[in-house]
Amino acid sequence: MGAVMEGHTLASEIRARVKQKVEDLKRSGIDVGLGLMIVGDNPASLQYFQATINIAKSVNINTHEYRMPTSISLNEILNSIHDINRDERINGLLVIFPLPRRINPRRVVNAVLPEKDVDGLGSVSVGRLAAEESTFQIFDERFSKPANDKQFLPQYAEHLPCMPSGFLPCTPFGVIRLLEYYGVQLQGKNAVVIGKSLAVGKPLAIMLLSKEATVSVCHKSTTNLDFYLCNADIVCSATGVSGLIKADMIKEGAVVIDIGINVLNDGRIVGDIDFEGVLKKASLVTPVPGGVGPVTIATLLENTVRSAQNNALLNNPLLIVP
Repeated sequence: MGAVMEGHTLASEIRARVKQKVEDLKRSGIDVGLGLMIVGDNPASLQYFQATINIAKSVNINTHEYRMPTSISLNEILNSIHDINRDERINGLLVIFPLPRRINPRRVVNAVLPEKDVDGLGSVSVGRLAAEESTFQIFDERFSKPANDKQFLPQYAEHLPCMPSGFLPCTPFGVIRLLEYYGVQLQGKNAVVIGKSLAVGKPLAIMLLSKEATVSVCHKSTTNLDFYLCNADIVCSATGVSGLIKADMIKEGAVVIDIGINVLNDGRIVGDIDFEGVLKKASLVTPVPGGVGPVTIATLLENTVRSAQNNALLNNPLLIVP
């Protein structure tokens, strides 16, 4: 029987640090603000929207809500984002997905200024990650809790001041942080990422590669998923297909990260894996909800505080920012 890899403890530690930084900034006359935009009334999206607002308020971050009807046009969304970009009260903007099918999500995400892209999904943020210009954050002890202090690479530290301050995509970064929090060794391990979305699959694969894991990316056109999973030390699934991963598909002692979110007809939220079955065979398994989700939100708030600090320094380079 494996152990449950819950994310609430790590998320609580991150939120405590965020709250302290917010209070320090307030004493310097700097307020931290997060904008949240949602289009339509998707149940899972509404739940995530409200949860993020509640948690942001709990750490004294000001929230600015933008609730829009399903009938809204792309132009209206872009105009709202341009207004948010100019609003000094708002340090970061989270756009809740999915958007209506007729709305191009990349047009929306790329309209957010990179310095306010605290969810890390814009082309600039993802590009910096792919070019390994922002991956130093996954080696920085300020952002993660390595199982072994030697995992923090000294060669990255000397370049920190001159490297771009882009934000890593929150969900995949949350996965890395959770793995390291539980002492999971990544270097040299076989990792399988299921799903190739720009929000989770692709950036997570890049982060795992940066940690020197051997990575395979599977997706809906993969013909033999079992072949890849049977030798995987680490399995990360982000497909949104409930019950996709079953116990007989993974090897004994594997670490299984469930990033999928599915709302069932009875209102229950489940992930991609058969949790009870997989837990009997894996060494560590994340639950849904309560696994990666809390760490994702905590990381988003942490990025928002970083944005506020960066903005304060940009406006007044002589200001001592906590």
